[in-house]
Amino acid sequence: MILPRITVLATGGTIAGKAGSATRHDYRPGQIGIAEFLAQAAALDLHARLDGRQIANIGSENIDEEVWAQLHAACREALADADCAGVVITHGTDTVEETAFVLDQTLPCDKPVVLVGAMRPADVVGSDGLRNFASAVRVAAASDAAGRGVLVVMGDRVYAARDIRKARTDSTDAFAGFPRDAIGLARPSQLEWFGAPWRVGECARFDLPRQWPEVAVIFVTAGMTAQIAARQIAPETRGVVVAGVGEGNMPAGVRAMLADKVRDGLAVVRASRVEEALIDREPDDDQSGFVASRALTAQKARILLALLLASGITDPAAVQAEFDRR
Repeated sequence: MILPRITVLATGGTIAGKAGSATRHDYRPGQIGIAEFLAQAAALDLHARLDGRQIANIGSENIDEEVWAQLHAACREALADADCAGVVITHGTDTVEETAFVLDQTLPCDKPVVLVGAMRPADVVGSDGLRNFASAVRVAAASDAAGRGVLVVMGDRVYAARDIRKARTDSTDAFAGFPRDAIGLARPSQLEWFGAPWRVGECARFDLPRQWPEVAVIFVTAGMTAQIAARQIAPETRGVVVAGVGEGNMPAGVRAMLADKVRDGLAVVRASRVEEALIDREPDDDQSGFVASRALTAQKARILLALLLASGITDPAAVQAEFDRR
């Protein structure tokens, strides 16, 4: 039997972290290199050939556009290799949903790309890293994992990049999905899908920008004035995502200020600071030139808006069409 070959790209995070004590709370991420990590994984009988490559070894709060570019290039190289069945990326959990969404929008869907992390470092009691990794390898090696976009495996569940979000800061079941929750169940010994693939044969939706346009996120609070919001918009800012209250709402003065900015060429997307929010278009959006983020969080809306601006798509109707797309 020929085992599937999986490319493992390591970026650090808790899954590669050490505390120095089995019961210590604080720890340092990115302490285990890919060679050591794969040596540990070799004892798991994963039924796959694993090729490792170190992209970074950092906490994911430090993931940036340069790391995204390196990851993207490494993924493209691996996916173009006929002998590679899929890609697994080890990643910190703080920004895994953002990296997953960037890759989801800029890679083809013909082979699985799976991100995985851990909520507990490798040397503490109850560490979840190797179990999550074993489950991720099972997903990446599955032929029916393709056509679902980039995936994230955490806590025995499979999430689509567009849906996943970190909902808790300190729990092995820290992740949730919205509007869809998990789309599959993944364990080291079992993989079950809750539905059929929906992006079969789809090419990359966008090119990865060489230079990312600046998109600001304005977090709305009670009593926010137009002046406070305006100070968060720099001369080089090309877009703004408003993490509004409720269903993307904002004070009237802030709305009026941003509508003026739209007329000057700024792109504005209404999102929400609420964890599970579905933002519908409102009549005022047409007059103001705003876009509704639909089910995307503010951080993912920032990424999608930047990709659109980098692609030269600025018309509000065309931008809205991409936010409506699954």
